[in-house]
Amino acid sequence: MEWDGEAGMNSVPDGVVQHILSMLSNVRDVAACACVCRRWRDCVPYLPALFFPRNAFDAAAAARGAADDAIGRMVAAVARLRELVIYCPFSMARLPAWLAARSATLRVLELRMDAATDKAATDGANLDCIGLAPNLEELRLWGVSLTAAPAWGRMERLRVLEVVGAPLRDSAVRDAIAACPVLTDLSLLGCDCSGTVAIDLDLLERCRLDIIGAGNCSLLLTAPRLESLEVQGFSWITLRGHSLRRLSIAKSTGRVHKVDTGRLPDLDHLSLRGVQWNWAAVSSVMQCASDVKHLVMKIEFCGDLDALQPFPEVDLVDFFNNHPKLRKFEVHGAMFAALCQKNSLKNMCHVANSFELCQLDSRFLIPCLEEILITVRSPLNAEQKLNTLESLMKYSVKLRTMVIRISQMKNCHEAADDFFEEICKFKYMNYRKVRIE
Repeated sequence: MEWDGEAGMNSVPDGVVQHILSMLSNVRDVAACACVCRRWRDCVPYLPALFFPRNAFDAAAAARGAADDAIGRMVAAVARLRELVIYCPFSMARLPAWLAARSATLRVLELRMDAATDKAATDGANLDCIGLAPNLEELRLWGVSLTAAPAWGRMERLRVLEVVGAPLRDSAVRDAIAACPVLTDLSLLGCDCSGTVAIDLDLLERCRLDIIGAGNCSLLLTAPRLESLEVQGFSWITLRGHSLRRLSIAKSTGRVHKVDTGRLPDLDHLSLRGVQWNWAAVSSVMQCASDVKHLVMKIEFCGDLDALQPFPEVDLVDFFNNHPKLRKFEVHGAMFAALCQKNSLKNMCHVANSFELCQLDSRFLIPCLEEILITVRSPLNAEQKLNTLESLMKYSVKLRTMVIRISQMKNCHEAADDFFEEICKFKYMNYRKVRIE
């Protein structure tokens, strides 16, 4: 039987056609389909979303205002618009009319404010018009300024707030967040801020805070339902009343001075990264995260002063006794170099009551560790590092995989070749579990 394309499409029920076309959101695709026939054009009011990409209009159209007219016509045509995403250049002066036209149905709004053609578009006062869409559930803003609190009123339904690439002022952030009492997801990414960021949200569950710049910035966060927290760029961090299962703290420039998390009984994943941390901050987090299951340690230096200092020695037995549930361990450079066996595996048999101590030591096990990734960057203290590798292999009763990653080791160092040869021997002796990258 021959297929009659026109007759075939005409026989498709209207509901099916509407459902198929509702999958479209890119305005270029929507405009193309609307030109096919009246039946398809009549489905436009039922589209749930409109996405205006950066190349939606050419530069000439944007310059003469034709882009704003086209955006206005499409927003007006889609009677049940739930999601509006604008990445292309637009005029902030026209935004209030678009939001007011779809205030009853609009639930998701994403704007590239850095693409706005108005010079003052990124001023915080221009965000006031977002209050015209009081039913918003998700709001994402790129390139906006939050140096002054927006007067958008109470956003009683807003669950997701994401701000990217914005200069911030702590008081403006506090007031803007306070106007969104039911937030469950908060992201401030690539933002420039100094001072104290204070956040107090009863329903917050996931939070990402990425502060750029070398300035000292502090965080005070109170969120009793918080499960996932990723912070970057803070020097002082205080967490109160949380239920964290995932915690990541990083600072690529400057120093982390203090971290106060309180107990972390439910923590599954912990990541500590940065160039320099105060050792007291590292110790505080590790003591509170005694039940962590996945640990990433990528801190290069310690020290309370500006001078970069190596890690103090960390006793291997004490470390794993204090973290008995650890299953996956990613340890980099400085922390691996600090792991040693002083006062435990090597020396306990040489002190008083040696028999009792050795009996206790012989019962030492690493009960849950299954995977370990070790980054080695220097051949210094080679014997200590090899002893640590051998101990990890010997006492980790559930170990399945050990990856030794050689990174940026200077070949000109006279001990580098010997150290690498010893690692290769270790790999050969434990070839079922060990691999070298």
